Amino acid sequence: MKNILLFLLLFSTHLFSQVGGESIYNFLNISSSARQAGLGGNVLTLTDDVNQPIWNPATVNGDIHNKLSVNYLNYLADLNLASVAYAYKFNDKVGAFHTSINYLNYGKFIGADEQGVETGSFKAYDLAFSVGYAYNIPQSDFFVGTNIKLINSVIENYSSIGIGADLGILFSSEDIPYSFTFVIRNIGYQITVYDEIREDLPTQMDLGFSYRLQNVPIVWFLTIDNLQQWDISVSNPSNSTTSIEGVVTEEEIGFFDNAIRHFTIGTELFSKRAFNIRLGYNFRRSKELQLIDKRTFSGFTAGFGLKMNKLKFSYAFSKYHPASNASTFSLQINLN
Repeated sequence: MKNILLFLLLFSTHLFSQVGGESIYNFLNISSSARQAGLGGNVLTLTDDVNQPIWNPATVNGDIHNKLSVNYLNYLADLNLASVAYAYKFNDKVGAFHTSINYLNYGKFIGADEQGVETGSFKAYDLAFSVGYAYNIPQSDFFVGTNIKLINSVIENYSSIGIGADLGILFSSEDIPYSFTFVIRNIGYQITVYDEIREDLPTQMDLGFSYRLQNVPIVWFLTIDNLQQWDISVSNPSNSTTSIEGVVTEEEIGFFDNAIRHFTIGTELFSKRAFNIRLGYNFRRSKELQLIDKRTFSGFTAGFGLKMNKLKFSYAFSKYHPASNASTFSLQINLN
């Protein structure tokens, strides 16, 4: 296992990643976990959630042994994303393994030929299956982990198959109130292409931090994403200006404005209780979807978790735009 991790780490140094929208299989960067969504959508340091290893394989551990989670996201434009996650610890020597399935259904489309004559309806979907494992470095609080993913994407009669991997290293201890992690996600290769063009996977490098307050039941989370690419800014058409001559000038994005788009913050209240509350803020989403002279609350997320014996239900509301929001539902089952 350690040799596999080393190989993947060396292999990743030769890859250049693209920001979402310029690559294939971008559904891999959409969270289907209600807890993660409620905390801003990019949390990486949850060690007691069976959904977290989908984004950070270093969080696979014995605490999530024999736990099953079923998740559903009612995404933008009525897209439906569903996922299932499960972890199992064989023994103290072998450790725990994690597996998950992610499925994004785009719905039905009406096909037409070059003359506009309808040829019937067709479907489109994305599917990913992953297996993950983490290794605790002896006599330390550091964990290293990896996910291996098999990816399939279908649009009508066209299909694509890819293989991907995630790498993560995590520092986490019950005796220390903070934890931090570094993750490289979606390293990989498109094995079969839709047409003749081979596309890149949406690889990204992220840093995650969390801090648990000592005397107050609050945990703070911070994620700095897309470290592989400094400029991730996109001009907001709502902030463009038009001169008397009709010349349109796009929004100019400065150093700080671009830097803040890499940040996502979140907080969880009463994280160890039967009922907890989650709040988050995604700065990039807020900047790209804001409207002039109107408070839209884009980028804001909120949610809650309710534990009932061996069941835990979570819900998250994600604010994108006045015209569209998203709701995420998760049900975690303790099978022990």
